[in-house]
Amino acid sequence: MATEQKSSCGDGGGSIDPKSGFCSKTKTFHSLRPKSQLPLQTTPLSLTHYILSSLHQSPPPPSTPALVHATTGHQILYPEFILRVQNLAASLQSQLGLSHGQCAFVLSPNSLNLPILHLSLLYLGVIVSPSNPASSNPEISRQISLCNPAVAFATSDTAHKIPNSLRLGTVLLDSSEFESMMLKCPSSTKWSQISVSQSDTATILYSSGTTGRVKGVELTHRNWISNLASSAARNASAPHAVCLCTAPFFHVYGIAYCLRALATGDTLVWMARFDMKAMLGSIERFGITHVAWAPPVAVALTKYGDGNEMGGYDLSSLQVIACGGAPLAKSVIEKLRERLPNVQVSQAYGMTETTARVFAAVGPEETGVEGANGKLMSDLEAKIVDPESGTALPPLMHGELWVRGPNIMKGYVGDEAATAAILDSEGWLKTGDICYIDNQGFLFFVDRLKELIKYKGYQVAPAELEDLLHSHPDIVDAAVIPYPDEEAGQVPMAFVVRCLGSAIDESQIKDFIAKQVAPYKKIRRVTFTMAIPKNAQGKVLRKELIKLAPSKL
Repeated sequence: MATEQKSSCGDGGGSIDPKSGFCSKTKTFHSLRPKSQLPLQTTPLSLTHYILSSLHQSPPPPSTPALVHATTGHQILYPEFILRVQNLAASLQSQLGLSHGQCAFVLSPNSLNLPILHLSLLYLGVIVSPSNPASSNPEISRQISLCNPAVAFATSDTAHKIPNSLRLGTVLLDSSEFESMMLKCPSSTKWSQISVSQSDTATILYSSGTTGRVKGVELTHRNWISNLASSAARNASAPHAVCLCTAPFFHVYGIAYCLRALATGDTLVWMARFDMKAMLGSIERFGITHVAWAPPVAVALTKYGDGNEMGGYDLSSLQVIACGGAPLAKSVIEKLRERLPNVQVSQAYGMTETTARVFAAVGPEETGVEGANGKLMSDLEAKIVDPESGTALPPLMHGELWVRGPNIMKGYVGDEAATAAILDSEGWLKTGDICYIDNQGFLFFVDRLKELIKYKGYQVAPAELEDLLHSHPDIVDAAVIPYPDEEAGQVPMAFVVRCLGSAIDESQIKDFIAKQVAPYKKIRRVTFTMAIPKNAQGKVLRKELIKLAPSKL
C-alpha cells in the first residue's frame, strides 16, 4: 500500500511520503488507507438504499440481531429490521403524506425505534433533524426555525416541547399507532420509486461551529455514504461484532457509530441512558466486543471497583473501546490499559461538520501509539496551516488542522457567512483546532484555536452563555471560559462584574442560566471580578482569564 502511494501529487514534481502521506510539493497530507468503493456521485442513491444494498450483498445470518435493548434484552433480527424500515417508509408517505425534500424534527432519548425511523425517513428523501431531548424551549425554537420541519417525532415525555405550528403535527414514538406503522405495510408502493440524489441534504445536526450561536449543519447522503464506505473497506473481512452504544443518537458520534454497525451487519446494543453497572452487565450478558464512549465514561470506568477488579463483571469479550467527542487524557488511557490490558483503546478526531471522524486509530498497531488520534481516513486530505500566515506546514509543526474530502458538510443551513468562514472555495474545512501530524501520519491534538468549551463531549459556546449573563439586570459585564475538570473534561466558568450595590451571588447566577439552557450548558463555577480584560477592539482576553481562574477558585 505504501509503495502505491509513493506517487506524484499536485501539478508537478513532489511525491507522497509512504509513511506520513505528506506531499512536499503541495504541503498536503494524503490518506494512506485503501480507497473506498464509493458509488458514482451521479448515481441516485439514498443513505438507506446504500445500507440495505450492503446488507443484500453481504447478508448477515437471518438469526443475527440488528438491534438489542440493553435493559430488557428485546431483539430485532435483521430480516425484521429491514422489513420495519420499509413498512415505516411506506406508512409515513401514505398516512402522513411525507415527501422528498421535507424535514422531520426528532426529539427522543435513545431507543430501538430511532435507527428505524431515521432510515425510513431517509428512504423517502426526508431530511432528518434530531435534537437533544434535554434542550430548553428557546433552544428548540431556534433549531426548528433553522430546519423548518413539516413534522416532529417525539415521545410522551418530550412532545410538550414541540410547538403546535408544524403542518403535519407531532407523532409519538412510544404510541401503538407508531408501532403499527412499522409492522404493517400499506397497500400503496409509490415510496419505492422515489429518487434521491446523493447531493441532497440527509441530516441537519446542531453545532456551534468554531464559535457563536448554534448552527444547522447540512450533511448530505453522499457525506454519510462516504463515512460508511471508509469503514466498510476496513470491516470487509472482520468477524461479526457486537457493539454497545452509549452515545446519544442526536449526536453525530452516536449516529455514525450506529449506522456503521448496521451497514456491516453487526449487532447494535442500545442503552437508553448511561449507568455503569448496567453497562458492565450488558458487556457480560451480550458478549459485547466493541463499545463507543465519550471520555467521561472512560474516566468513570478507571475509578470503578477495587483496583483492577471490575466489580465482578466478566469483560473478557471486549476487544475495542472507541472514544470520541473530546480528547482523552493520557493518564486515563494508561489506567484503562492497566485495567483492560487486552483491549484496544481507539481514539478518533472529527466534528459534526466532517460527518464524524476523519482521523481514527484502527487496529492494535495504531491504537498502541500513545496520545494519538489515529491516521487520516480513506479518501481524505489534510493540511496543518499556520493561523497567522496561512502557510501550510510540514510534519511535526503545530498549526490549524484543515481537512478536505467527501465527508465535508454541505454548509450551515441559511447561513452563508458562517459557511464561508469555515469552508473555503477549494473545499477545505478549517477545524479551528491546533494539531500536528507526525512523521508516521498520526494526528496529535494540541489546543483549541476556537473558543468552544467541551463538556462531556458536548459543545458549549461561551458567547451564548455570555449573552444570557449580559441580559441579567444585576450584571454589568461577563465572560465565560473553559475550566479543567477530570470527569467532564471542561466545565463552563463565568467571570462576572456585578452592578454597583448588587448582592447577586453564585447560586443565583447558576440558577438564572440553568433555567434557560440544556443541562450540559449550565455554568458550573462563578467568580466575581472588577473588570473583564479586553483588547483594544473589545475582544475578551480569554487566555488571561484561563490563567487567572485557578487563583480565583
